[in-house]
Amino acid sequence: MSNHPVQREQAAGSARAGALDMRLEIAVIPVSDIDRAKRFYGDLGWRLDLDYQAEEGYRVIQFTPAGSACSVMFGENVTTAAPGSAQGHYLIVADIEAARAEMLRRGVEVGAPFHNEGGVFHHADGKDQVSGLNPQRKSYASYACFSDPDGNRWILQEVTARLSGDVEAGDSRFTSQIVNAIRSATAA
Repeated sequence: MSNHPVQREQAAGSARAGALDMRLEIAVIPVSDIDRAKRFYGDLGWRLDLDYQAEEGYRVIQFTPAGSACSVMFGENVTTAAPGSAQGHYLIVADIEAARAEMLRRGVEVGAPFHNEGGVFHHADGKDQVSGLNPQRKSYASYACFSDPDGNRWILQEVTARLSGDVEAGDSRFTSQIVNAIRSATAA
């Protein structure tokens, strides 16, 4: 166990809850043209962390979006997945209109904002999808999508307040559907 008091407390809390402390570090995305993908993600303003090639036939590129603890990795011989097959990676933004405008300014084609009529998360099949932002701008309720040159699809999601297990009934920051789902999960 760590000698640092905060780490010991977090580890003890995780052990009591029966949880293992894990953090998502890297999302691997399959691309067909490494240099084209490198230009695209660089043009998004993401930080280039690594461009590594130790041998012929193996190259790793890693970028990190501003403010993210998770990075994106692609390259040659990094994954066997088909280029463009990564779908549904969420990028969380505090203001989806501002994020979308900045991406458009950078030359990235971003779809129009939409929300889900059911009030919970975005359905991949478009069911219950309605054009425009969530009318009350509830947290977790407005989206916009874009794809990289290979077709890997990203979803911008506006989050203005983070969910937690102690959300009270009627919390106006979230849709009622999300509040009810969180409260049900916490009760279980």
